[in-house]
Amino acid sequence: MAVITRYRPGMPCWVDLSTVNVDESVGFYGQIFGWTIEYDEIGGYGQFYRRDKSVAGIGSTMGPESPTLWNIYIATDDAAKSVELAREAGANVVAEPMEITGEGTVAVFQDPTGAYVGVWQADQHQGAELINEPGSVNLFELVTTDVEEAKSFYGKVFGWTPGIPAKQYTPMLSEGSPVAGMLSIDDRFPAEVPPRWLVYFGTANLDATIDQTLGLGGRVLLGPIDIPGTGRFAVFGDPMNAPFAAWQAA
Repeated sequence: MAVITRYRPGMPCWVDLSTVNVDESVGFYGQIFGWTIEYDEIGGYGQFYRRDKSVAGIGSTMGPESPTLWNIYIATDDAAKSVELAREAGANVVAEPMEITGEGTVAVFQDPTGAYVGVWQADQHQGAELINEPGSVNLFELVTTDVEEAKSFYGKVFGWTPGIPAKQYTPMLSEGSPVAGMLSIDDRFPAEVPPRWLVYFGTANLDATIDQTLGLGGRVLLGPIDIPGTGRFAVFGDPMNAPFAAWQAA
């Protein structure tokens, strides 16, 4: 079990699902990953738990026309400064820094390639308490039409540096440690797929996760794909069409 109590700036620290149907999403992911749910008494925002540790959040979309999707948040010690850097680097700021009393400060922007990303300045809520095991976040991947532009942007805003690329994939490092990857959109992807962050959740049995997802109304969008010596993964669409991935480590 990888339990986290604090994230340093530049590390992805939290994910949440914006959905048009909270109840259906809670039921789906609860069965797929063994999550339980607790809701905030005031705002209605929910947090998923596994082994009594928080792993992700969930809330309603802004309206019925808004897409259901997974959002990622990167830790910062100054949300306002991160927004300033993002704007200078070409981002479209969607939500200016907003304090959530006692929890932290959040802001959201769209990077120059079109992907949405949030920043989180922690107060009491540090982020996910459990990572890198089945039923929790394992990997973050930016799927983009312009990897070079994305590398430049995330370097300027978060100090990330690129690792050694492999085909279309480029690992990104923060203070020398891997924090995310970037993948160039190619002909494997449907033409309508926009640049976006893709969240990989761990699974102990990818084949079982595929069967469960299909049985609960989800779809397999890509895979399963084997990476020799490393693991295997598949990309799914949940019943509300939110993309997510499952990763089984070797």
